[in-house]
Amino acid sequence: MAVWSERLAGVRGVLLDISGVLYDFGPGGGTPIPGSVEAVARLKRSHLKVRFCTNESQKSRGELVRLLRRLGFDISEDEVTSPAPATCQVLKERGLRPHLLIHEGLRSEFDEIDMSNPNCVVIADAGEGFSYQNMNKAFQVLMELENPVLISLGKGRYYKETSGLMLDVGPYMKALEYACGVEAEVVGKPSPEFFSAALRAIGVEAHQAIMIGDDIVGDVGGAQRCGMRALQVRTGKFRSVPGWAHLP
Repeated sequence: MAVWSERLAGVRGVLLDISGVLYDFGPGGGTPIPGSVEAVARLKRSHLKVRFCTNESQKSRGELVRLLRRLGFDISEDEVTSPAPATCQVLKERGLRPHLLIHEGLRSEFDEIDMSNPNCVVIADAGEGFSYQNMNKAFQVLMELENPVLISLGKGRYYKETSGLMLDVGPYMKALEYACGVEAEVVGKPSPEFFSAALRAIGVEAHQAIMIGDDIVGDVGGAQRCGMRALQVRTGKFRSVPGWAHLP
């Protein structure tokens, strides 16, 4: 206990991943991870500031919050940092008009974005939408641009559903990078800008915060590179097989 007290000394804020930490996605929306509802409630009763920091890109932020509430979590939409709203801000600031390769559940986040005559591609976890036809269309859009821009909502390799592991957006992002000779701009974990936005929202400095997640690269590694402490939970995508969860 003394060791943990030393490690957590000075912590004022907690960033919590959602998928794989609070719940596993699956039929009916998913199931809470045992103890997670109670853990969030205890954190909120503490002196710590709490922010939910997710790369979820199959649901809008509003839909995700409604699901979590149904599962018993005390959470509001303005407590969540997610990549879709941040991406919309980037598109508006830079005058970018996206071709979207995303899940239908996320499209409402882009309702106010001009998508005529695309000059970039935005890719997210499209699930069944990752067909050859859709991937090839995104490839064609990028190849026709003089200065191609590929924006990815995260770069996770896989995530956990109740039925097993599922490919995330990262492998498809890498395929477009390779085919088009471009480097994607990542909006979401492990982007430093994404973590910085979450920290600003709760008013704490990086050295005063700890990130709790199931992804050794996106959650733990990303947070540590920003100067935060981080913990990897043994749920979600965590694997006890040596090296499995530690691949770069």
